[in-house]
Amino acid sequence: QVQLEESGGGLVQPGGSLRLSCAASGFTLDSYAIAWFRQAPGKEREGFSCISSGDGSTYYEDYVKGRYTISRDKVKNTLYLQMNNLKPEDTGVYYCATGRLYCGTYFHLPGSWTYWGQGTQVTVPS
Repeated sequence: QVQLEESGGGLVQPGGSLRLSCAASGFTLDSYAIAWFRQAPGKEREGFSCISSGDGSTYYEDYVKGRYTISRDKVKNTLYLQMNNLKPEDTGVYYCATGRLYCGTYFHLPGSWTYWGQGTQVTVPS
């Protein structure tokens, strides 16, 4: 049974950093692609980063590129999202999702993914 569990969210001041975790069970971490999404208050869920199965190619949307880094620990079967230089607009619930082998052009769309974690809240006050 594929399961994902996010953790590591919290309240952080602008310019600060957080590292989110996505613990995977029911599959090995590099056998599926995994994407990170966030949902800001009153907005739709949107994907901003993805790591493919196998070689672990990574992809980022422009608005997080250079600030966010996705990585995986195969021993712990856990995916990480290092977030630096956080801004108020980064506030939202962060989710990891899986269910396909490769990220693909439409990784940022929620409908592209099958399995989701419960989310973790990140708050960056203005």
